[in-house]
Amino acid sequence: MNETTPQPATSLPGYITSATPNPMDKRAPWYKNTAPTYAGIFLWFVFWDPVTNGGQSLSAGLGVALLGLLLSALACHYLFYLVPGLFGMRTGLPLYIVGTSTFGAQGGFIMPGFLMGVLQFGWLGVNAFFSSMLLYNTFSGGSLTADSTYPVPGHAILVVIWAALAAFMGLKGIQYVAKVATYLPLLPLIILLILFVKTVGGVGSFDPQVLVKAGKVAQPLSAGAVIALMLTYVVGFFATAGAAGVDFGLNNRDKKDVQMGGLVGIGLAILVTAGLSLLIVAGAYGQAGANSPEGVTATSLMVSVVGEKAAKVFWLLLALAAFPPACFSSFIAANSFKTTLPKVNPFVSVGIGTVVSIVLAMFGWAGKLVAVFTIIGASFGPICGAMVADYLLSGGRWTGPRAGFNPAGWLAWALGFVVGILPNLNVAVPAAPVLAFVVGFVVYFVASKIGLQSPVVPLSGPLAEATK
Repeated sequence: MNETTPQPATSLPGYITSATPNPMDKRAPWYKNTAPTYAGIFLWFVFWDPVTNGGQSLSAGLGVALLGLLLSALACHYLFYLVPGLFGMRTGLPLYIVGTSTFGAQGGFIMPGFLMGVLQFGWLGVNAFFSSMLLYNTFSGGSLTADSTYPVPGHAILVVIWAALAAFMGLKGIQYVAKVATYLPLLPLIILLILFVKTVGGVGSFDPQVLVKAGKVAQPLSAGAVIALMLTYVVGFFATAGAAGVDFGLNNRDKKDVQMGGLVGIGLAILVTAGLSLLIVAGAYGQAGANSPEGVTATSLMVSVVGEKAAKVFWLLLALAAFPPACFSSFIAANSFKTTLPKVNPFVSVGIGTVVSIVLAMFGWAGKLVAVFTIIGASFGPICGAMVADYLLSGGRWTGPRAGFNPAGWLAWALGFVVGILPNLNVAVPAAPVLAFVVGFVVYFVASKIGLQSPVVPLSGPLAEATK
């Protein structure tokens, strides 16, 4: 296929021709948009609380866990976020438009546009599951964990209310949620700092063998396996937000904004939130000595660290702080469906998705985070990998949409997804989301070199300026 083969501009769908780049006068410094927004994602307790992975992340020692966390933070910033962020900054266009150079004018309609919307309901299910779990434990005096047997009647009722209310607010009241969303993420940070101060004295005495002897870790991992697990967990969690770096980047003024927004909002935020969570668990066990406490997460250790009354207050505050992310998941899904399914009432499409979210949460499937993050990493790892290859091949500029379904992009995604999903099929693949990224990058690069790219469709007006 000859990339220079002319294509009539009329072959472009309306969602592309109607797009308008974000002008420079509407952009702002990184510390006013990208960094705080990304940091808010990592302050969500569903990210930092389960980072111990049932104690396995600490089974080779605290130092190994923190090293794995550092490598994960670097992978998130440099592999998954940076190029999408630069694409957004250079073009001023959102992900579903920028992605058309990688997946084609017709293909971009589905990938990553529609897929991003679909996966938001997975996030809504995860949010509803864990938030309802904390609320259930707060008001019932129960001790539900992700490993408990579901469904549990009280938890199920809370899941339905939580998911339905979040979906409704995402559709109709997101402006009200946004007004408080700036401040609520501070609650998890304050709670983390309080727990850290309470447990820091035991960090130096932490011995991972205590977890093993107490039966907290069923299968201790080697140092390499811990690092691979951390990469799977953190990068899988971040994969969709990495591709969404395009949408963050379009609000940035220059490359420095993109870099600093990611280094602070992603890299530093990962190290602070998940790092504090690991230190809290290690410190709690270091202080306890032979008297092993209950649980291997920060939230499950709160009763022994701060007492039952304070723990219940903390659980309630963490659940409340998680509500805006649930609403934003519904909001993003609705916007995606409005673009890709313009003739379908958003209440219908979002309603169907919300029912799926409720089922995933009610039966506990949304609580299997490594499996969930593996699916997300498998879905968006190759998307990010292909976008990075596209960026390098085009000399750091956006080529504009390619005709139809760009074979190079779809082949890269398909092979990357197959590799990334293998752990969920009981095939051992270390750091699967990162490997899915690598496969997507390599396949797109090779496929492009051998001519498996559809031609670029000529643009005019403001969109043409975005390709320069």
